[in-house]
Amino acid sequence: MTVYDVVVIGAGAAGLFCAGVAGQRGLKVLVLDHAPKVAEKIRISGGGRCNFTNRDATPANFLSENPHFCRSALAGYTPADFIGLIEQHGVRWHEKHKGQLFCDHRAEDIIQVLLKECEAGGVTRWQPCGVRAVRPQAGAAEGQARFELDTDQGLIKAHQVVVATGGPSIPKIGATDFGQRLAAQLGHRVVPLRPALVPLTFDPQVWAPFVPLAGISLEVEVSVPLPEGLGGKRKKAGDAHFLEDLLFTHRGLSGPAILQISSFWQAGQPLTLNLAPQRDLATALKQAKAGSRKQLSTQWATSLGEAVPQRLAQTWLALIAGQAPALQPEAALAELKDKDLDTLGQSANAWQLLPHGTEGYAKAEVTAGGVDTRELSSRTMESQRIPGLHFIGEVVDVTGWLGGYNFQWAWASAMACARALTPFSAPHAD
Repeated sequence: MTVYDVVVIGAGAAGLFCAGVAGQRGLKVLVLDHAPKVAEKIRISGGGRCNFTNRDATPANFLSENPHFCRSALAGYTPADFIGLIEQHGVRWHEKHKGQLFCDHRAEDIIQVLLKECEAGGVTRWQPCGVRAVRPQAGAAEGQARFELDTDQGLIKAHQVVVATGGPSIPKIGATDFGQRLAAQLGHRVVPLRPALVPLTFDPQVWAPFVPLAGISLEVEVSVPLPEGLGGKRKKAGDAHFLEDLLFTHRGLSGPAILQISSFWQAGQPLTLNLAPQRDLATALKQAKAGSRKQLSTQWATSLGEAVPQRLAQTWLALIAGQAPALQPEAALAELKDKDLDTLGQSANAWQLLPHGTEGYAKAEVTAGGVDTRELSSRTMESQRIPGLHFIGEVVDVTGWLGGYNFQWAWASAMACARALTPFSAPHAD
């Protein structure tokens, strides 16, 4: 029976990249995946053009209960390194927004790069081929396989196993929590999983006034209290915040601003939205008040600025007017008290909403949580519990922001792992 140097479980971004690098280092590598198609998450990402990295990626762009874990891998393989690789393969790319890099042509270009790298390394790939069990061989001597795997194609033996199975986000492409379940079965702690980079939903009755606004988009600043132990930018101590576009939907809110904040949002927390992040609306209204006979609804829309659609301005004002009788849309601006205008302006600069939940894994771009990185080596991604067992990519508790960061973590963690893998005939360095 062939004993592989490395069996990689998962033919996605991290798994294929790790396999290609390991193969080109001279290791005998087998890649297994239960799905019939390779790298489906790459294929559908970035609107079909794959946001394959972010030029500005730093450890601050990642969430984890162990926030410093990602530093070593990210430093060891940078966005510039991956750009260099795809340029060697003739892939053309462009920067779209805030350091986000996309293929000029299609996401398939990235998949072909990974497959060619695997081919150059003599990597064997079995798809579809599910894994039913992974059994570490405790006390295996030098020259004996340290792992046995029961698969759909029979028993396999390996010196090392790399788990690169992602998470349950987007189940329609075959995504599951296999890797996290396997880690738990083998004695690892798993940080609870949750959908991330996902639209937020609201109670249907609460959201009814906003349903007609579905499709409206605008730039906002969104923030939530920052959960203790997670990384992220802070507007002020204890807040995670993003300045991005928001999109109204029939069930709630989406768009980059909401996807970003969803990774930080916890059930029961309100969101704070600033509808006009570049303007102090209370001051603007009071400055416009002197001698003005304009109706509040007219002046309100003007004060919000052109960035806020009229339908949203009217809907929002009607909502506030229901809570503050003085702020009726027909009221003349000159007749309103400054304190009422302060209330109105401050409410729009800090509008609080309470989401009911999320759209779940079906619409989540990634899965937050995963294998506890405090039980892994940050240099090699190897388990501290089971020598030769490695976890890379989305399966571990490292979650990037929207905008190419999660792909960069896939490349970086895969490279850190691949560089540390050893041939079957060589002693294992613990």
